[in-house]
Amino acid sequence: MANYAENRKARFDYEILEKYEAGIELLGTEVKSVRGGRMSLEGAFVIVRGAEAFIINSNIPPYQMANAPSSYDPLRNRKLLLTQKEIAELGGSEKNKSLTIVPLSVYNKGSKIKVNIALVKGKKQFDKRETTKKRETDREMQRTLKN
Repeated sequence: MANYAENRKARFDYEILEKYEAGIELLGTEVKSVRGGRMSLEGAFVIVRGAEAFIINSNIPPYQMANAPSSYDPLRNRKLLLTQKEIAELGGSEKNKSLTIVPLSVYNKGSKIKVNIALVKGKKQFDKRETTKKRETDREMQRTLKN
């Protein structure tokens, strides 16, 4: 299972409440570009419209710039493949203004490309400081145990 892209900032900025696994609808050249590790999830988020979920602001540059169609948009909205039950859960929780849905990582499962998305709640500044402090103390403990 290869990990193609990861949203590291999401784990720091948000408190993860629930995780979901979704397929993603891509063009052929986008699949090649993702498998080449050229996808970026920075600033990406998920919206639910009607009975469909879309990933917004995920950047997938063209596989070969010279052969890319002139109308190709690397930031286009891409449809996520979820069950109706999952979409209903996400749509209901999206109504809550303090919650949002962000992609965490893109990876392969067999021959399919999957997106790990999460329902998250934003952290306050003091929560972020606490996370950083905890990470630093864990590193110090590991260093002392190593020596």
